[in-house]
Amino acid sequence: MLDVRRLVLLRELSIRGTISAVARAMNLAPSSVSEQLSLLERETKTELLRHVGRNVQLTEAALALVERVEPILGALEEAETALISAGSAGGAISGRVRLAVFQSAALVLIPPALSLLRERHPALRLEMVQYEPERALHETWARDFDVVVAEQYPGHSAPHWPGLDRRQLLRDELQLTVPSGLTIDGQPLPAGEELATLLQHRPLPWVMEPRGTATRHWAEQLIRSAGHEPDVRFVSADLQSHVKLVESGNAVALLPGLTLADHPQRLRRISLPGRPLRTVFTSIRSSSARSPAVVAVRAALEEAAQPLNAETGG
Repeated sequence: MLDVRRLVLLRELSIRGTISAVARAMNLAPSSVSEQLSLLERETKTELLRHVGRNVQLTEAALALVERVEPILGALEEAETALISAGSAGGAISGRVRLAVFQSAALVLIPPALSLLRERHPALRLEMVQYEPERALHETWARDFDVVVAEQYPGHSAPHWPGLDRRQLLRDELQLTVPSGLTIDGQPLPAGEELATLLQHRPLPWVMEPRGTATRHWAEQLIRSAGHEPDVRFVSADLQSHVKLVESGNAVALLPGLTLADHPQRLRRISLPGRPLRTVFTSIRSSSARSPAVVAVRAALEEAAQPLNAETGG
């Protein structure tokens, strides 16, 4: 019978690419990883690794074996979940849940969700890391996280990974944000000003996320569809820096409502045509869907998100 731990190391190598990266992820010495993979080759009597320079590549046989590891790991996780569920029936929910979340959700959703969990499940340990959504989805599939809070913009679906489910958390309106004192030819900005009209009046310095992100592509396409090329003077992945640049009168931005939750008076929000919405969702491995701890974390996030949902008037 094949050693499951060695199969896991082979899968990790297929995901992370190098022996040293697997060693870091699994908290092992690189020599130990190499030794275990060599033992797996002897167990299977098959060449699994091919040396290319200083690196190794998986052979076709290894890739075929990795495909069959996924359902094994899923079955083991389901068995572990069933065991935990049986042991905690009618009792306290405990254990560790690893959560990946992007910045604006971390700032607005996580504090109330943590308060709910602390009150209802004090024995549950939640560990959170801020991650870019696309990477976080991949890492959840790779089993580095148990729950991810991710986002997708209109016309830009987030990547789908096998064995991950999705559940909508909230819909978040995307708005043009301008300095509260913005004027046109010395006059206050008229109420109900639309994006296209505003762009015709004056060139605006924009702050946007880096190129290659779905957010940046969506924003550029929206402005171009209004007949203008954005003058992007500031680039940052930190949306709080976008808010500060707008508040200080140095830029305008297209921002989601969650980012603006704590800034009601210091900038002006202008609705866009069609009132586009960003979708925020949670994703977990289907094999952990019955884990009491994972279910509790997901429920707390959903309760925290309810008053913020643009579709319910939040």
